Amino acid sequence: MASVQLQQVTKSYDGKHNVIHGIDLDIQHGEFVVFVGPSGCGKSTLLRMIAGLESITGGDVLIDGVRVNDQAPRHRDIAMVFQDYALYPHKSLYDNMAFGLRLRKMPEDEIKRRVMDAARLLRIDHMLDRKPAALSGGQRQRVAIGRAIVRQPKVFLFDEPLSNLDAQLRGEMRSEIKKLHQRLGATIIYVTHDQVEAMTLADRIAVLSGGHKMQYASPDQIYNRPAAQFVAGFTGSPPMNLLPCSLANGLADVGGAGVALPAELWARGAAADGHVFGIRPENIALAPRDGQAQIAMHAQVVITEPLGAETLVTFQVGQAELVARCAADFKAPAGSAQTIYLDASALHLFNAATGQAL
Repeated sequence: MASVQLQQVTKSYDGKHNVIHGIDLDIQHGEFVVFVGPSGCGKSTLLRMIAGLESITGGDVLIDGVRVNDQAPRHRDIAMVFQDYALYPHKSLYDNMAFGLRLRKMPEDEIKRRVMDAARLLRIDHMLDRKPAALSGGQRQRVAIGRAIVRQPKVFLFDEPLSNLDAQLRGEMRSEIKKLHQRLGATIIYVTHDQVEAMTLADRIAVLSGGHKMQYASPDQIYNRPAAQFVAGFTGSPPMNLLPCSLANGLADVGGAGVALPAELWARGAAADGHVFGIRPENIALAPRDGQAQIAMHAQVVITEPLGAETLVTFQVGQAELVARCAADFKAPAGSAQTIYLDASALHLFNAATGQAL
């Protein structure tokens, strides 16, 4: 295990424009950290800079307190698992997993012990004589992970390892990777564009946008206390309802409908000129909930989307629309009137100019 620190790390390809903008991160021993964000946000570039596969334009990367900016990848004691598995097609699974250890001139009995231990951990010990072509995508990814495990590195780096798998396999492999982290206690840095992967796997999440760090926090903080409008809109499925609003007399005017704001939120919002109102779909209910301060609003059903375990309902409130999570058996025709209840403790305001939470 090892700690990893990024100190004001920047990256530029042309010497003029940065694609990574002064990122600071502190990753602790044994922590599972996920870099998440849309395509082009810089998450894979940042991972490759930690690995030594991309040069660092500015700032420092430290592994266990040692500056590694100028160290070759092989000297950083890291292991990387790629999106495309990167297995040798002509070698058996055993030889794929043993290859890196043989390059290091490790004794064959030690190689065998490490390969068999990793194979048993990943439940592929019964197929080590097969070639990669005979395996499913999930099995190939297990081999790629096994090849990283046998090296016993200080840090594991995963670059979108599940993006080539179908939805069911992705779910299964997410569970496998989480169990693996619990067993190994390893330091893992994991890149994904899938916010569900990020929320389910991470101890802490770094949300990136346009090469900037938008927030670095636990999954609970990212979801329930987003530091920026981008974070609120990127996490959750469906994401947070985000609507422009204006403030006056303790109310947020959302599409012509007034939402009474808690005094503390009103005070924080009063200093900003423009505002965006936010509430997550699960914080909108069709009946009052005991023990919660709630705001009742008149609404009309726009559309319903049955999903089996729940129904997503889009309501019109004034000129605005809000999506709510409702019970699976909810049925109402479009245009029908409803009273909806907003959880007053779960309201958010963002500065419309800066995107920062208020």
